[in-house]
Amino acid sequence: MTEDICRGRKPVLDLLAKTPSRCSKLLIANNVRPPFLDELLDLARSVNVTWQIVAPEALDKISLGEKHQGVICRLTQAKVVELDEFLKGINSSSPALVVVLDHIEDPHNLGAVIRSAEAGGALCVIYAKRRSAIPNDTVIKTSAGASLRVPLIPVANITRTIEKLKAANFWTVGLDAKASSSIWSEKLPEKCALVIGAEGEGLSRLVSESCDMLRKIPIKDEGVSSLNASVAAALGIFEWTRSYE
Repeated sequence: MTEDICRGRKPVLDLLAKTPSRCSKLLIANNVRPPFLDELLDLARSVNVTWQIVAPEALDKISLGEKHQGVICRLTQAKVVELDEFLKGINSSSPALVVVLDHIEDPHNLGAVIRSAEAGGALCVIYAKRRSAIPNDTVIKTSAGASLRVPLIPVANITRTIEKLKAANFWTVGLDAKASSSIWSEKLPEKCALVIGAEGEGLSRLVSESCDMLRKIPIKDEGVSSLNASVAAALGIFEWTRSYE
């Protein structure tokens, strides 16, 4: 696994433009040329981020061979968000959506879910500390930087987390291809915790039984048994957003 970095031209530009406080140092390969080099340095100077010109091989080593397009940001350590404290800060009178991931293991799926969560107005993404993808540089790149902006809350147990969300007046809705009702059969709850199952396995039995309700995404072709986890999450997120925009 790579260290805490953000790599690639667009992700780094987005980081500097939107969350420069997360960038401790900008590293630029000595073969990067204008106009991108000028844009990068102008932005770094405007937000007071330290930068250094290095050999491309140095970036290859830092990224463990992953593509970096000649630019890497070293990241400051993210502040850990605790679920209990986060729930206390939610406005009880406003619609609210949180996304809960039941052991999503693919970092590309995690990044895609976080990107949809930000675009759809979700307040946070909750994920399991163990047997799950973690917010690494692949997640940052796939999420287009959203993982540096959306609160990400690691928890020890998804089932207990669902109970905490219920106690905070959230209705928990699990996406399950075997559910009898679809996400379009009736309006999703105003305070909604959308629970997404793992790739292939879907929701675990205990998590499924803990949800207030289960909904499916209608699939017309019987040859398709289920959707990719990140696609299912996006459809659920934007169905909620459509109701409360």
